Amino acid sequence: MAGHTTHTVTNQPPPLAGYDLFTADRALVEAVRRHTDPALLDEVHAELSALGTTSGSAQVQEWGAQANANPPVLRTHDRYGRRIDEVEFHPSWHRLLGKGVSAGLTSAWVRPAGHVRRAAAFLLWSQVEAGNGCPLSMTHAAVPALRADPGLAAEWEPRLTSTVYDRDLRPAELKAGVLFGMGMTEKQGGSDVRANTTAAAPLAEAGTYVLTGHKWFCSAPMSDGFLVLAQAPGGLTCFLVPRVLADGTRNVFRIQRLKDKLGNRSNASAEVEFDGTWARRVGEEGRGVRTIIGMVSATRLDCALGSAGLMRQAVAQAVHHCTHREAFGGKLVDKPLMRNVLADLALESEAATALTLRLAAAYDDGSERERAFLRLAVPAAKYWVTKRCTPVAVEAAECLGGNGYVEESGLPRLVRESPLNSVWEGAGNVQALDVLRALRREPGALDAYLQEIGQAHGADHRLDRAVKDLFTELADLEGVEGRARRLVERVALVLQGALLVRHAPPEVADAFCASRLGGDRGTAFGTLPAGLDLASVVERARPVS
Repeated sequence: MAGHTTHTVTNQPPPLAGYDLFTADRALVEAVRRHTDPALLDEVHAELSALGTTSGSAQVQEWGAQANANPPVLRTHDRYGRRIDEVEFHPSWHRLLGKGVSAGLTSAWVRPAGHVRRAAAFLLWSQVEAGNGCPLSMTHAAVPALRADPGLAAEWEPRLTSTVYDRDLRPAELKAGVLFGMGMTEKQGGSDVRANTTAAAPLAEAGTYVLTGHKWFCSAPMSDGFLVLAQAPGGLTCFLVPRVLADGTRNVFRIQRLKDKLGNRSNASAEVEFDGTWARRVGEEGRGVRTIIGMVSATRLDCALGSAGLMRQAVAQAVHHCTHREAFGGKLVDKPLMRNVLADLALESEAATALTLRLAAAYDDGSERERAFLRLAVPAAKYWVTKRCTPVAVEAAECLGGNGYVEESGLPRLVRESPLNSVWEGAGNVQALDVLRALRREPGALDAYLQEIGQAHGADHRLDRAVKDLFTELADLEGVEGRARRLVERVALVLQGALLVRHAPPEVADAFCASRLGGDRGTAFGTLPAGLDLASVVERARPVS
């Protein structure tokens, strides 16, 4: 019947939009302040606040939704039948990628406090749409690999660290900024890259080769260049494959298909084939794995940062919803059981933020001790932080009830994205075994880690006991491979606890140590023990400017 209504819409939270993601994240603001030279702090804070405001705007959030809803499309041939191997993206993808490049997400290596400010920015930008983080991360991580060849670095680094996004496929020499992808794994080997069969045959010109073979996962296939591993006469070697050659012709880069992925749908992940593909060697023949070590470490930290960003957004959405939603006579956020769930989630998010920003600060420091610390702490953080992302995202969605299961809420996209960083750049077992490798081969890595956690000695009895238990585990490495995950989990938790005890508010450190180190909690979220100031923990996580 015209003019009649069935009900009035009430008790629905307002959209979480039109706010500054950076200043609304107290843990992140404090971490940036902690790890930034005071002389640079105002500049860095203003820069991150500007990106936070952009990230929190309704328009940019809509771009993220559009990019996710319109996945890339492969065009192998043009209308005349010529092979072109191009991937078409929705305009919102290009808008997001352009914003990410202009915000400095590929320029950490050439800026003061570059890694801390970039880490914070990456954590913020991951909350908009995680898919475009892949080319940003690959481009950022290519720099340390290329520095194995000073000539290549001098040629490519200024464009890789540029704040100009140029989407056109043309010779890199004609572009003010470029993006990189990478292709390491093959069908038969996966993470075991030494099993690669792609062959590299040297050409007459020194340092140049032709490649024949394939890559099972090739990130960001519309990039200007790619770092790949192939078998040269001297063994597994790193190569740079330009998408377009200097004379303007397309290099042989046959995109077979795009992966149909669970999440990360705005980003293209391709299967490619090389057949007479021109490449330049990076580093020495047979030293491919060593050449890419710096790149791998950088992308692994980005995996942890991306998961920290996803967790922060999931927690922000859950706390925001429960702050505005009423049920059973009061606000959900004030219900003791819901408060316990939200506080438990908030602890996970803050611990991830504190850990990942500490690692970024180690990159900025660059000392021998900090490099040794990163050798152990990066794979441990990558293992643990990315593992925690999925349960946090799922529990946060449940806080919204049925609304959290509906696409419009944005939580299903976070849930689908959440397992990815645990898989990419070496899955959980690879990270755990890498920690064991560092413990056995690099005693300086363990020394640096122990110095770091030792700074919190005596501040919390549960942390001290956890450190003692960790010493016991480390003293017996016989048959340790079978319990490597258990050991690495403890390494990461103790490090997170030490950071929170030193730097977080007492109520956060107390709750973390009681539940994560003291063992006083159940298996599910929302099982924190009595006697903790959970209201303050939740209020700290509330997304307000």
